[in-house]
Amino acid sequence: MFHGYQLPGIRCVSPFQAIEWMTLIFAVKGLAIIGPKGNGHDNGALRYRWYIWGIMVCSFVVAFFHRLAPGVLREELTNAFDLTATSFGTLASMYFYAYMIMQIPVGMLADSLGARITVSIGMFMTALGSLLFGMARTSPLIFLGRFIVGIGVSTVFVCILKIQSRWFREREFATMSGLTLLVGNSGGILAQTPLAVLVTIISWRTVFLFVALVSFLMGVLSFLIIRNDPSEMDFEPVNEMILPESTSRGDLSQLSRAAGNVLAHWPMWPAMIFYAFINGTWLAFLGAWGVSYLTSVYGLPKSQAADFIIWGLLGLIVGSLSVGWISDKLGKRKLPMLTLGWGYTIIWGILVFANGGRPPLGMIKPLFFLMGFCFTCFVLSLSVVKELNLPRYTGVATAVYNTAGFLGVPLVATLIGYIIDRLSPIMDPVAQYHYAFLLIFSMMVTGTLLLIFLPETNCENIHRKGSF
Repeated sequence: MFHGYQLPGIRCVSPFQAIEWMTLIFAVKGLAIIGPKGNGHDNGALRYRWYIWGIMVCSFVVAFFHRLAPGVLREELTNAFDLTATSFGTLASMYFYAYMIMQIPVGMLADSLGARITVSIGMFMTALGSLLFGMARTSPLIFLGRFIVGIGVSTVFVCILKIQSRWFREREFATMSGLTLLVGNSGGILAQTPLAVLVTIISWRTVFLFVALVSFLMGVLSFLIIRNDPSEMDFEPVNEMILPESTSRGDLSQLSRAAGNVLAHWPMWPAMIFYAFINGTWLAFLGAWGVSYLTSVYGLPKSQAADFIIWGLLGLIVGSLSVGWISDKLGKRKLPMLTLGWGYTIIWGILVFANGGRPPLGMIKPLFFLMGFCFTCFVLSLSVVKELNLPRYTGVATAVYNTAGFLGVPLVATLIGYIIDRLSPIMDPVAQYHYAFLLIFSMMVTGTLLLIFLPETNCENIHRKGSF
């Protein structure tokens, strides 16, 4: 179905083949780095953890598909439900509103009920939301379906991090977070050109009904396979940094106090504001406005525009594993985060200011690739959050952090829609997106400057060093 691209003097494989090879290479690299080794632990745990991680990361693929699908379906959804640019931005944001609202409750559930029950219920809700989205005939129902999907998939990533903190070693955490992001992004890739082509063959409604079935199966497998801790299968602990009492489940009042302690810990705030801005700008662009930007400003057909977006995802895939691995090897978090944060900011500056807000089309794919690569500094920020907070409250700390990160997405997505609605009667698309992206650039300058105040953890939990 997909063919190679012909460049002057060079015949290239398609982006999909390139992505498949890059994913395979980096996945094999990751598995080689952190695969079972005879280090004194029970190798049964080191083997079984891959079954758990595999089921959870497949659920994360579904979450990523839902996250980015509206950007490709803007025309179909706008026509079917008579949406303005602002209301479309709000529809895309419903996923992120739900995701944001659920982060702290999900963190508490991960630390109390455990990942197994939390993810299983979440995937069943995702199936329900997908079913409603695919069958909706009125605007309120499709908004509700996307909101329910957001509630369901909100359980996955926090629980993956919780599982990683139990089933993987301390120095494997950033590498595993990157590997999780690498595989999960295949869902984002499926939501680009493959989805654009598929909806020309079958309806977008049929696609979401099929995704509902897949989500239901993921819920069943999650319940059958996931275990919260190696001790539940009589394995020896894998993570040498987990204190014995940290495996016990706290009550809700303890978890509520833990959330308050996380918010009172000042180093969390520069990290959270930075995450809100970088995550908000990236996901609002990929999940809602990226394809529309390319079709409106450059006049590309939708399927070709989606090909351009894939280069951003390819950059993210390359960076997601390598950045975490490099940070783990260096034993540093802050310097790599600052370097990549400024790189991401500069790329937005080029999109805003180069050639009057319309950089040459030949620059766009490399810029998107570099943008995706630099965005992976958020993988390091997740490790910083884990290292700034008590090990037994990893779920709550990550949930508080994710709340800030996903607050930025609906804010940016809706603001871009508002700017376009306001400017469309008086300005051409180039000017509309120039001002929309100027907002993004300003946010990133502010957020990256705040990283200066982030402490360096040296890849160690500060509580074990007695500095909290």
